[in-house]
Amino acid sequence: MAYSIPPSVKVVTTPQGDFLLAERPLRLLKLNRPLLDLVRRGMQEPVTPVTKAESHVLEVLVSRGFAERNVAGASAPATLPFVSIVIPVKDRAEELGRCLNSLSRLRYPKEKLEIIVVDDGSTDNTPEVAKTFGAFLFESGGVGKGPASARNRGSMAARGEILAFIDSDCIASPEWLEELVGLFDDPEVAAVGGLVDGMHTSSFLDRYEVVMSSLTLGNRERSGQQGDDTFYVPSCNLLVRSAAFRTAAGFDPELHVGEDVDLSWRLRDTGHKIIYVPQGKVGHEHRNAFLPFLKRRFQYGTSEGMLQLLHPGRHKKMVVPPVLAVALILTIAALTAVNLVCAITALLLMTVDAYLARRRLAGLGLLIGWGTVFKARLRAMGSLAYYIGFHIIRYYLTPLVIASLFFPRFGFAVCAIAVSVGIVDYSVRSPRLSFLPFFFYYIAEQFAYGAGVFWGCLKLKRFSSYRMALLKHIEPIM
Repeated sequence: MAYSIPPSVKVVTTPQGDFLLAERPLRLLKLNRPLLDLVRRGMQEPVTPVTKAESHVLEVLVSRGFAERNVAGASAPATLPFVSIVIPVKDRAEELGRCLNSLSRLRYPKEKLEIIVVDDGSTDNTPEVAKTFGAFLFESGGVGKGPASARNRGSMAARGEILAFIDSDCIASPEWLEELVGLFDDPEVAAVGGLVDGMHTSSFLDRYEVVMSSLTLGNRERSGQQGDDTFYVPSCNLLVRSAAFRTAAGFDPELHVGEDVDLSWRLRDTGHKIIYVPQGKVGHEHRNAFLPFLKRRFQYGTSEGMLQLLHPGRHKKMVVPPVLAVALILTIAALTAVNLVCAITALLLMTVDAYLARRRLAGLGLLIGWGTVFKARLRAMGSLAYYIGFHIIRYYLTPLVIASLFFPRFGFAVCAIAVSVGIVDYSVRSPRLSFLPFFFYYIAEQFAYGAGVFWGCLKLKRFSSYRMALLKHIEPIM
């Protein structure tokens, strides 16, 4: 595994010591001499750690956004693990053929690869397609038992050190395994998720799903180990150590949606690390008809109640720095009531906040421009506004719209929140369609997902998944 320091990260030397500095978002890390030497090496060329301590430090830098990992070609061909690819399928002969054809082009040693297809009671010629491509074919033991049960059946027959799960309506890039298996060089890593891309881009909905599908985790690496956050990796592009998978008893066969979330959390609960990297691409055939799209979002929403029941210690969190929260409230009041006093007070509060932040930096010998610090604090307030707004429309859009029918002025606020959040996601995700069709699908998705959450909680008579933990952001510097 090799690591490098991106050009946007700089080393700053002051009388108080050496610091690693990144500006977007503005963050800082003090360096001791060994870490400084390691960082300087990473700025010149990719660094391969030679000790466990170096590996741990570099992983911390990656998690904090100060370093990047180079996963491709991390392992020599002779040391590559044996991989068992497991594909659950039911009545998808054409899709399975397309998937298996893509796997035949993998850049991975054939002698270290096996493909297992688990048929969940198909009535078409799915079994014949599997045999045509030379895959090992197994029966799930029933009809429509679900992908979780089928994956478990396939893993029981697998010989691989690594289990690679892909769905029948997906196609793998030639580099799929090659770019992901190197992450298992870290013995703490139990599961790795790769990039899920859209297979089609012809319709507006196709292009919306390319950037907004819940299977698409974005272009930033993420990882999770201990902790009670909700990070997980999707099962349509998932590699897992077979030993860790079996110790965790595999997927929960009772779950027909959210089973990948449950497995990810159980692996983390036992001390394992899971990682997502925007590499090892798999193309997924998203639902590109409107009603199936809504149905799937509704189904995803229904999983929240059951997942909260299975994992009561995990819940949504939102960091709400008090100063930024007050400034945001004043800003909203100024915009909605056209109140100059609120606007001036918010500006003064942000100015004082930026002044104190810059003063703390100056105390460390870091002379960062006033404008840079002030813009960083404004971006932080904007991020807070986005996350609050997104949570509101994700879970409460339907009751808010109903309330707006009785209180029209309240409806303007709801529209403003929805449009503002939609604009942020449109700008960040950069879909290949104009804003209006994007926003149409965006709002439809929030309605469907929110309705699914409510329905799932109502069936269980438990609404704890709506609980939100509000945390103060204890920022050491910025």
